[in-house]
Amino acid sequence: MNSRDKVLSVFNRKSDGTGAMWTGHPNDKTIPIYAAAWGIPETREAIYTHLQDDCRWFIADSGYRHPAGLPALDPAWGTEGRHTLSAGGCFAQAETVAEIEKYPWPDPAFCDFTEIYAQIGAFPDKAVFTGMWSPFFHNIADFFGMENYFVQMYENPAVVEAATERITDWYVAAGELFFAGLGAQADVMFFGNDFGTQRDLIISPDAFRKFVLPSFKRLIALGKKHGKKILLHSCGSIYRIIPDLIEAGVDALHPIQAGATGMDAASLAQYKHDLAFVGGIDAQSFFVQSTPQQIRDEVHRVRDILGPNIVISPSHEEILPNVPPENVLAMAEAARD
Repeated sequence: MNSRDKVLSVFNRKSDGTGAMWTGHPNDKTIPIYAAAWGIPETREAIYTHLQDDCRWFIADSGYRHPAGLPALDPAWGTEGRHTLSAGGCFAQAETVAEIEKYPWPDPAFCDFTEIYAQIGAFPDKAVFTGMWSPFFHNIADFFGMENYFVQMYENPAVVEAATERITDWYVAAGELFFAGLGAQADVMFFGNDFGTQRDLIISPDAFRKFVLPSFKRLIALGKKHGKKILLHSCGSIYRIIPDLIEAGVDALHPIQAGATGMDAASLAQYKHDLAFVGGIDAQSFFVQSTPQQIRDEVHRVRDILGPNIVISPSHEEILPNVPPENVLAMAEAARD
């Protein structure tokens, strides 16, 4: 059984317990530290190879190539620019749907995914996570200004819904082209929106169901149409809407921010027959402060609780330089025990 088959069995919730592992995404500053520790080239791929990583991640968004070099989505369009999350973007003063329609929405005809297909094709035996990242929740927050976005959910919901729909239209159209050309080269559609804080959801469950979940359902339907398993990323505490995600068709949840409220392994075990998991090893403090043996013990504990349908991985994919290389190695070795 190769890595691709092993991880797919996890997503199908039919794993025989053979351990699977994803390193995540070592930060640029982390790479030389690990390379020096292990005597390997200073590349992420060298790290993955050294750790015998089962997975690879390729985001399709870079396939948008506007002839004038413009980004697909520009919250600062027609403004003097934005510098903070709270600063209003080009929809900050929008009061009508017609104002939303004036934005120069991206044309999927400018997409060229040739390079991404080649990257994916280099790893036929690995579990490849791919697709448009589709962070529409963050995009909308940028276009309105985050605080204003949440206020407009109540004061002008029609405008918020129209903007959300148009942004999702883009991701669905681009995703349709991407997966049509991808074919069977990869099994997993991976997309992400962070809608949890350390303690709870950023917005209420009712607001999530009204303004966010419909777009999730559209994106999930796209992946299912092309025969892909759905891996959803969200940092933070999202336990209150996990049943909604299961009902919507999510197959696996990432990254399981273990230190956030309700996201520890014991609390999530109730969903192990409905979801697969990717993550679970706390990267906020435990990964930084623990010994390699403590890391091994934690991998075994989490897998005993949430397994066998789990891909062991840090609770955040960005591996920062303060994570000791010996701890990452211990995670990888314990995942294969």
